[in-house]
Amino acid sequence: MANEILVLDATMMFGKLIQTVAVLLTGLVAGLFYSYACSVTGALGKLPDREYVMTFKSINTAILNAWFFASFMGSLVVLPLATWLSYRAEVHFSFWLLLSATVVYAVGVFGVTMLGNVPLNNMLERFNRDTATLQDISSLRERFEAPWNKLNLIRTIAAIFSFLLAILSVKLKA
Repeated sequence: MANEILVLDATMMFGKLIQTVAVLLTGLVAGLFYSYACSVTGALGKLPDREYVMTFKSINTAILNAWFFASFMGSLVVLPLATWLSYRAEVHFSFWLLLSATVVYAVGVFGVTMLGNVPLNNMLERFNRDTATLQDISSLRERFEAPWNKLNLIRTIAAIFSFLLAILSVKLKA
């Protein structure tokens, strides 16, 4: 009986730890996309076409780092794990909040990024600005900027909503 209680306590503590990590990682992603929406895209929008393309390509390269992947992909792994652990412990309202946070993140953040922003980023990466005319660069920007910003706004809202749901899952569980 005492061993069962210790195992149950350890499982519950592990579940709380994973849920806390899920909140942290989701918050980091929400903050990153929020920062882009509030400052980066606005600043880039003021640049001339050639500088816009060069700068955005540089940002796209710089963001592909371990810190970004730890939070972006980590949320995709830890949110479902926290949801599953919450379900296993006992189904409360917090489980449904975590499940919702997971679905919103998977579809609205990860899905939008992979199916929308990444293809646009790849189009930008393949573009050879060294041989392009000013008209080519302007045309690329027209095809890229507005759709990318719209998709970033969608994933920003989804990330913030997912973060909020994850926070509420902790607060309403206590």
